[in-house]
Amino acid sequence: MESGVRERIIIDSLLEKGAISVADLSRDLEVSEVTIRSDLNSLEKKGLLNRVHGGAVTALHPHILERQNLRIEEKHNIARSAAGLVQSGDTIMVEAGTTPALVCRYLGGKRDIHVITNSVLAFQAAKNNPSLKITLCGGEFRSSTESFVGPIAEETIGRFNVRFAFVGTDGFSARQGITTHLLEGGEIIKVMKTRALKTILITDSTKYDQAGPVTIMPLSGVDGIITDAEMPPEAAAEMKEDSRILQIEEEKDAAVLRYWFTK
Repeated sequence: MESGVRERIIIDSLLEKGAISVADLSRDLEVSEVTIRSDLNSLEKKGLLNRVHGGAVTALHPHILERQNLRIEEKHNIARSAAGLVQSGDTIMVEAGTTPALVCRYLGGKRDIHVITNSVLAFQAAKNNPSLKITLCGGEFRSSTESFVGPIAEETIGRFNVRFAFVGTDGFSARQGITTHLLEGGEIIKVMKTRALKTILITDSTKYDQAGPVTIMPLSGVDGIITDAEMPPEAAAEMKEDSRILQIEEEKDAAVLRYWFTK
């Protein structure tokens, strides 16, 4: 059994139980305890669990843990594409969400990047890169999104001017725009947009035509969308009609689509 398969089984076990033991995993997966400890160490480095004596406990809210285990390859492709826009010397903002947080993992090889974020996930992904300067906003902590929100976070974000703001969503469509389940998270995105030269929505295609209860802004409120190549065929036509798409780029090797809007 490959390590990636074992890690997914371990995460599923954490979602179900909240805590797991090395001995039980070794027995259930029919591998040595040494192998299980290596898997747990790998998952701890990814911020998905905390090691304890004899096993591990979840490090994240179950909702986040579950989302991080979905469409992993697509999310990494999207984040890698987004990070490719960033140049050495840039200041960027990264909003809460499992896909935006991954952008920080792909900033290696760039120098003097300043990351401003309200996301604990983004902070965890960025903190071990010595070439990154990180500003983690304070505020009211929301465990369901592993992020800080509220007036303190908004005020901190409002102090900076950045080249890119990378933001996520609970759902998006030409008709309902960019939506969320957390009103306070939507306010963070609005503030980031006012401080960024370019605001980029990064999200996997399963979010298209889904809608949270709160609309943050129309699709044309962002400068572009980076998503995976599994967007439904009708999506481009719908967005072109309602959101003034200027250009669609297909990154075939990375299985990523980029939509750029006119202003």
